Amino acid sequence: MSSAAGGEHGTAGAGRLLKLFEAHRLTPTQRRIAHCLVRRAADAPFLSSVEVAELAGVSQPSVTRFAVALGFDGYPALRKHLREVAPVSAAPDAAGCNEYQQAVYAEIENLRHLAAQLTDPGPVARAGAVLAGSVPLPVLGLRAAGAQARGFAYFAAKVHLDVRLLDEGGTMLADRIDAAARAGASALLCFALPRHPREVIDALVLAREAGLTVVTVADSAFAPVAAHSDLLLQAAVGTGLAFDTACAPMLLGRALLESMCDELPDAQARLEEFDAQAAARGVFVE
Repeated sequence: MSSAAGGEHGTAGAGRLLKLFEAHRLTPTQRRIAHCLVRRAADAPFLSSVEVAELAGVSQPSVTRFAVALGFDGYPALRKHLREVAPVSAAPDAAGCNEYQQAVYAEIENLRHLAAQLTDPGPVARAGAVLAGSVPLPVLGLRAAGAQARGFAYFAAKVHLDVRLLDEGGTMLADRIDAAARAGASALLCFALPRHPREVIDALVLAREAGLTVVTVADSAFAPVAAHSDLLLQAAVGTGLAFDTACAPMLLGRALLESMCDELPDAQARLEEFDAQAAARGVFVE
């Protein structure tokens, strides 16, 4: 399922594409195209405008207008630019590897990119403070993002007074968001990974209408949830296998937990209390 060039090049190319796209004001349709190209960074320099349109679910003229919005004469000029800046040889680590190894190297590169982003810890620190101050704290994650939301909620509940996991869609989702807001919630944490369910967008719109600050962990600044988030934290997913891999979003979620703990004065005491109770009940096998 993965390309011969390996995952590292795709991730490096994704970084260059993000810098190119983020420098321009794009329409929702153009952001959709940008998101598609970032996710297919390794292939982007070789895709025709028709192929991009099909992948992004837009019209071919929309792809042409997208290229013009970036300052190019048309899509061929944009593709030429992408080919000029694309790496020309496989990364040494990934060269000659099978598709499973390439997927691992791609995730390693995703983690390196995340580490570089965290050189500035400010965004995560601000998000942690916002989440720590929300009681209750709703944590949203549907479909592919459900595992990330459940993992965060499991650990957060050890230090936070009231964590409410929202990992099922349907008509009850709106009720639960409204109930959290009525109970005093001031923020909502959302994990949003491809493919992005429409229900997540609707839920974020509802949360903001209810006055909640939306903190989102997403795979890209061009993800559909970006326009509905107050604080957006990015962590790329791996796309080399049949199903996406999400090591970087998981680790970013743990960093966010750490930041939240820093803002909760009794976090350490609550952890020690849990350990004592767990030991007394024989919860874990040593």
